[in-house]
Parts: sequence; structure tokens; C-alpha cells
Amino acid sequence: MGDFMINRRQTKQIMIGNIPVGGDAPITVQSMTNTKTKDVQSTVAQILQLENAGCDIIRFAVNDRDDAEAIQKIKKSIHIPVVVDIQFDHRLAIMSAEMGADCIRINPGNIGEKNKVKEVVEVCKHYGLPIRIGVNSGSIHKDLLSEMGGVNANSIVQSAMREIEVLEDLNFFDIKVSLKASNVNLSIDSYSEFSKICDYPLHLGITEAGPAFQGAVKSAVGIGYLLREGIGDTIRVSLTSDPVEEIKVGREILKSLNLLTDGIEIISCPTCARTNIDLLSLVGKAEKKLSPIKKNLKIALMGCAVNGPGEAREADIGIAGGIGEAILFKKGVILKKISEENLLDELVKEIENM
Repeated sequence: MGDFMINRRQTKQIMIGNIPVGGDAPITVQSMTNTKTKDVQSTVAQILQLENAGCDIIRFAVNDRDDAEAIQKIKKSIHIPVVVDIQFDHRLAIMSAEMGADCIRINPGNIGEKNKVKEVVEVCKHYGLPIRIGVNSGSIHKDLLSEMGGVNANSIVQSAMREIEVLEDLNFFDIKVSLKASNVNLSIDSYSEFSKICDYPLHLGITEAGPAFQGAVKSAVGIGYLLREGIGDTIRVSLTSDPVEEIKVGREILKSLNLLTDGIEIISCPTCARTNIDLLSLVGKAEKKLSPIKKNLKIALMGCAVNGPGEAREADIGIAGGIGEAILFKKGVILKKISEENLLDELVKEIENM
């Protein structure tokens, strides 16, 4: 079971700026700013924080001309591709493309007449930009709701197919699709059904997932399940929280499935009556101290010898607690004993030397 490989569904590959999405490209992690886009300084500052956390692609809302004009200024100061989120006004989509956006997120259905959609498509063709179609449980076509018995996987999927057909009829095929719901089971069913009938790359997420803790759990279950089934090409964890937390959770979801091997992974025991060191405090401090280290390592922090080199044998390096001290081990081999007060410093020193 340890050697299990996920067989990813083969999708069409598109480019968002210099980042490939779909096909055999690595699964990317996205977020969305919560600053006012026209406040260039605040927006850039937040995007740079997100980049530092490992964000691959950033999205922000363009609500008016000032937001669209800010795109050019923002892009001069950041290093990752930009997706602009457009609702209703096709002129803002056109202006955003002209200002340097790397991808346009629209629903053709809420843009209006076909000639307006055609104008957006023509400018995207001109600049070589993909379009992300975003369908969620709140944007299903009304006639499909009545025909298909309300909000369900079928009505979500068929709404997406209808939007896709609008673009395909205009000879446009650089498309990425999301089919989000706030209900985990509905999201899983929608993405699963869509993946059987269409090979456009999929943007995974549980929309409006909620506060940080609840939203992280819902997202991990929904996104994790789909990724395990080989479905999904890029992900966004939607949290009512600092967007940096979205990136942290998204990257951990990928790491847990061995879809990302960049950075430190900490494995630690839940503690019990056998624990004789302050493991909770140690793990919290270690998480902060180790997060900047860009090494692909698995670190074990264990409370006792029972959970030490034996259970954590696959770790690259780790400690197992005793009474006021701990043993340091590499790949299951014990190296030395360390006093509790020096544990973290000694561990970090060993990691930096690896």
C-alpha cells in the first residue's frame, strides 16, 4: 500500500501565464486575494505573502475599471500568474485581458448576449488567454433546475456543459472548469460525473467551505477524495480566513497524497500517558522553525520510545521522548540522546546538515 500511485485522469493541458495546468503537469495550489484590487500596495503585499507560502496562481476580483487598470501595476511586482474574476460585465473582461491578465474567469451565461461573449473570446484568443468557467450550486441554469429536480450533480454538470458549448461554438477550447458546491458530497459527485464525459482540466474546491478549521476539514475530505481518484489539476481551499492559510492547507492536502514533495513534513504522535516531554509545545515551535527550510524531508516528533524509531522508521530524522530527554534517530537508527531543553536546536542543526 505504501507504493500506491495515483493514476491521474488525462486532461487537456492549458497554460496560465507560464504555469501548465492539466495533462501531466504538477497539481497547482491557488488562492484569491481579499484586498480591494485597486489598492495596489495592499494587493501586492498580500500576493507576495501568498507566494512565500507556496501559492502557484493568484486570482482577484475585477469589479470596475479601476480594478482592471490596477492589473498592470500589480503584475510588475509579483511573480505568479493572475486570474481575474469577472461577473456580468464583459467590458471588464476585455479590459483585464488588455491590462495583462493571464486567465479570465467568467460564466458565459451571466455575461449576457452571445455577441458579448464573442468579444471576450476574441480578445482571449488574441492574447492567448484561457477561460475558466466557474459553475457552482448557486449558478445553475433555471430551466435545468426544474428539469433535473433541483440542485444536484446532474444539473451542475449540465450547466457546465452548456457554458462550455457556448465557448466551443465560438471555436474556443482553452478552457478550465470548476463545479463547486459547499456540500462535500455534492461537489465530489459533480466533479466525478463531469470527469467521465469531458477532458477539460478541473479546478477543484469546496466553495464557501467556512471558517479556518471547519473549512480545512471539508476541503481536505472533498478535494482529497477527488485527487485520490485521479481527478483534478489545480486546487483552491476556500476559507473565511487569511488566504495564506488556504495555501498551507492546500499544500498539505497534496503532500498527504504524495502529490507534492516540496518542503518539510512533520509526523508526530497524539501524545498519551507515556509522554514525558512537552511534545505539544515542541511540535508547535518546530512547525514554525522548520517551515522556511526548503528540503524534502520527513521529520518525526514522537512522545516516547514506543512511537519512536519503530513506528517512525520511514522518517528521515526524528526524536523520541524519554524523561527530560529524547533520543535522536535517522532512518530508524539511534544516533544519540539529547536533553529536553536542547532538543529543537539539535534537531534543526542536524536537519540543516542533511
